[in-house]
Amino acid sequence: MIHMKAIKKIYSTGKVDVEALRGIDLKVEKNEFISIMGPSGSGKSTLMNIMGCLDTPTSGEYYLEQEEVQTLNPNQLAEIRNQKVGFVFQNFNLLPYATAFENVEVPLIFKGVSLRKRRKRSEELLERVGLKDRMDHKPTELSGGEMQRVSIARALANEPSIILADEPTGNLDSVSGKEIVDLFEDLWKQGHTIIVITHDQEISTRTKRIIKLRDGMVVDGA
Repeated sequence: MIHMKAIKKIYSTGKVDVEALRGIDLKVEKNEFISIMGPSGSGKSTLMNIMGCLDTPTSGEYYLEQEEVQTLNPNQLAEIRNQKVGFVFQNFNLLPYATAFENVEVPLIFKGVSLRKRRKRSEELLERVGLKDRMDHKPTELSGGEMQRVSIARALANEPSIILADEPTGNLDSVSGKEIVDLFEDLWKQGHTIIVITHDQEISTRTKRIIKLRDGMVVDGA
């Protein structure tokens, strides 16, 4: 599903070039449940951004479902982000004045799904994450765990090939965090491919493979 060969990412900051990734070789198979770990500055977020087509590598080859990503234009990359990748962020990234239902509906609107079909899909997804009775609530009326469930439902809206989660429990208490990891495990058992960026050892032990980064390189688990 994911195949990276010698991926490098260099950021130019004035006179200094910062090598965030220093030759990443990595494969992810369909229906894996993986955590990517490493200290601050190890390249975790940069790697996730490239995996999710939010950024492109400076050099190397990246294939997503056998498609060579670095050859695609911005419109094609945007289409991949909308169709093949579901994102879950630490800060939820929900529209503050929209209901849970309306937040889940957003990717379906961009995809051009009809009103009837997207209403049905949004309701099904919110029920799937245990929020059937909260779909008319806005983020300010939801707990942190509930907001993250909404973001997971939104990530699933277009039936993506991969779910990428960046520190998904970082803003949650331990009980809510465990519930979110339970939900990811359920999704994995249902056939989803899930990649979690985390510094939390408890989360990583629940995944089926741990990839460790240090100084922009994979040091274990590839």
